[in-house]
Amino acid sequence: MNIVNKLTIRHLRKNKRRTLVTIIGVIISVAMLTAVATIGVSFMDLMKRQTIADEGEWHVLYKDIDQNQLQAIKKDEDTKKVVLSKDLGYAILKGSKNANKPYLYIKEYNQYGFEQFPIELSSGRLPQTESEIVISDEIINNAKVDYRIGDIITLDVGNRIANDPEIHGPMDQTFSLMTNEKGEINEELKDSSTKEFTIVGTIKRPTWEVPWAPGYTVISYLDEGLLSKDELVNATVVLNKVKTSLFKRAEKLAEKNQIGKVEYNYNLLRYYGVIKSEGMRTTLYSLSAIIMVIIIIGSVSLIYNAFAISVAERSRHLGMLSSVGATKKQKQNSVFFEGFVIGLISIPIGIVSGLGGMGVTFLFINTIIQGALGVSEKLKVTVTPGSILVAILVSIITIFISTYIPARRASKISAIDAIRQSTDVKLTRKAVKTSNFVRKLFGIEAEIGLKNLKRNKRRYQATVFSLVISIMLFLSVAFFTANLKKSLSLSQDGQNYDIMMEVEKGRDDQLVKSILSMDEVTKYNLMSPQYGLTSMIDKDATTDVLRKTESFNDQLVDGKFPYYINLYSLDDESLKTYARELGADYNELQNGLNAIVIDQIKYEDGDAGKYVEAKAIHTKVGEKIDLYSNDEEHEKHQYVDKIQVAALTGKLPMGAYGAYPGSLDIIVSESTLEKLGFVGDNYRMLYLNSTDPLKTQQKIEEIEDVRHYIRNVYQSRQQDEQMVMIMSVFTYGFIVLITAISIANILNTISTSISLRKREFAMLKSVGMTPKGFNKMINYESIFYGIKALIYGLPLSVVCMFLIYKALANSFSYSFTLPWLSICYVVVAVFLIVGTSMLYSSAKVKKENIIDALKQESI
Repeated sequence: MNIVNKLTIRHLRKNKRRTLVTIIGVIISVAMLTAVATIGVSFMDLMKRQTIADEGEWHVLYKDIDQNQLQAIKKDEDTKKVVLSKDLGYAILKGSKNANKPYLYIKEYNQYGFEQFPIELSSGRLPQTESEIVISDEIINNAKVDYRIGDIITLDVGNRIANDPEIHGPMDQTFSLMTNEKGEINEELKDSSTKEFTIVGTIKRPTWEVPWAPGYTVISYLDEGLLSKDELVNATVVLNKVKTSLFKRAEKLAEKNQIGKVEYNYNLLRYYGVIKSEGMRTTLYSLSAIIMVIIIIGSVSLIYNAFAISVAERSRHLGMLSSVGATKKQKQNSVFFEGFVIGLISIPIGIVSGLGGMGVTFLFINTIIQGALGVSEKLKVTVTPGSILVAILVSIITIFISTYIPARRASKISAIDAIRQSTDVKLTRKAVKTSNFVRKLFGIEAEIGLKNLKRNKRRYQATVFSLVISIMLFLSVAFFTANLKKSLSLSQDGQNYDIMMEVEKGRDDQLVKSILSMDEVTKYNLMSPQYGLTSMIDKDATTDVLRKTESFNDQLVDGKFPYYINLYSLDDESLKTYARELGADYNELQNGLNAIVIDQIKYEDGDAGKYVEAKAIHTKVGEKIDLYSNDEEHEKHQYVDKIQVAALTGKLPMGAYGAYPGSLDIIVSESTLEKLGFVGDNYRMLYLNSTDPLKTQQKIEEIEDVRHYIRNVYQSRQQDEQMVMIMSVFTYGFIVLITAISIANILNTISTSISLRKREFAMLKSVGMTPKGFNKMINYESIFYGIKALIYGLPLSVVCMFLIYKALANSFSYSFTLPWLSICYVVVAVFLIVGTSMLYSSAKVKKENIIDALKQESI
């Protein structure tokens, strides 16, 4: 170790406070980088494990393959495991208590199927031959026949065929029980064959069995050795390595071996970062790059300020080294060596702190996500070599960038300037010139404060830079969070209810009351839909999306475009609740022909490969819309009436799926629907939200003589809700982390800057500045800091936000809007943080003795 490096270490030891402040700054920065990398990896790991727990672990599914095709799949170098399965079909469940589930659904798996899919054994054992089965616990609870382990049952197994010419081929579990208008079963089992099975165990209801499925799950064993050469099975493949190329490889394998159907487990693959859509992949990579750049900028800011202040404090020490013969390179290397030593200490501590902080955070988060969402898996601190290596490399690069400019400055300090400590102070008339307007408006204290800032330009710029970076970090992350949630909501299928049920008006009123009185029901909507209506909308009022289509002008009739109208009427209580949520006038909706118009639509544009949010119509409150009904007999539209727009909203009532370009959703009261003359349809749809949807469905089905169509969509939307909730926890946690780092950065910068100005403040006091005048000067300095930071910070933040918006625009299309509420928070927070920091730091300086402070030459 050379003499300059030894002196550097000695100086670090002697100035323990400054060294500790620098080390803490670097530790915080490294911990932030580690925490962000860990959160991202841990979040993806949680969603991956949760998806596997809910749906099983598989990546590619080849449907209806023979033995030759199966062997080709097994020999593929990417194949790790092959799960064989076969849908045997349906059999009548004798004595079923649930009129909507009259069947047993028999499915066969080979041994790997029992390992890879979430089949949870309740009692007994799993089947080992094709004549053995396990039955769902739900069968025992919902069948009048007392099934026991060891029973031998004979079943006529066949395919469900609908008595509807529009539905072709056998129906699977995704098709609910087909019924006619009288509630009678409108399907039958065909191609039946008699099979005998021995019950060897019971299982819990499989998670993949959708609530509206007409058959209770029964699982048997698929013996590959007994398969005939031409017998068709499904091959579900678990791959050795999951990478983006799997899509092309699977399609190539299918094409080569003439396999007709290939499906992918998109729900699981997306958590590996494997996305088929080019637009979505570009979005993911662009967002990752932008967020990483934002984090690096924040880290550079924090560490740079620590080293910049360090060099400012060491200027006298570096000057003395120069006076005894130290070269520019040696002084520069002294700063680099300081960065190396501090990095050597801080990076390991920062990584451990980041991981430890995430561990503690996850303990609290787990109780939230498991309690509120019923997520079975826990967030674990997932550490990968890649994430740690990225954190270390980014930290090293950050420290190097942060030390480079101070090192260059240090190498240029002359011995005389450094010893006199005159490099940071500019005394030329032009440099410290201030406007007379400042003095007249704010007084002499404000002018002195502004001159102080101009004289100490580098420290002033370092503080403003910290504030600007903090503003950019907070607004960018807040915008990212809001837009990420918006993007997720756009990609949802619009199901905002747990249970849907068809009821008859009048006859089922008592039934509805019984359902709504259940403890588990939290919210409901009773809705009557009226379809088949149209309206001629003026060309200028149509949505922009329609006007861009090639066929738009061809469909115009006298300058108007035909819109399809979906008319929904809500019962009085549902309408009152909905109107209150929107801030609409309920009484106005009950009187006259007034309606709520949904003027925002969300849909998936398959051609563009994007999720789009757009205006459904350009209209205003008070305008009227003509309604026409289809007269099929005369093949023309019959005028109904005009309906007035009482309110506009983008929020759909529970149960409404949302329109698409060229259609419009309109919400009215039941009395308005009757005034329009639509009283023929006597059925209504009851939509429910429940704290326990499965229990609620069971209680409804237990009501005597209930044979209504019930659809429970809770499980199908649960994973999407989990995704949104966990993503919210992740992103808001990120905001809290960024905010904490930003505040620490500002406090550190301002506090050290004030400490370095002790002699300056002592001189002002010695020439007669009163404590009140001193406070006024500090307050005005705070205002100058805040105004300057906002002038630079807000435009730069808008640029960052627009870049994030453009990255999301590859997969999602919606208008760019500024987060005005977040901007207001930032404006208030900047002045609050700067003012608090200045007052806290100056309070410590006030206690200094004037004589001692004037004598002091260095900190």
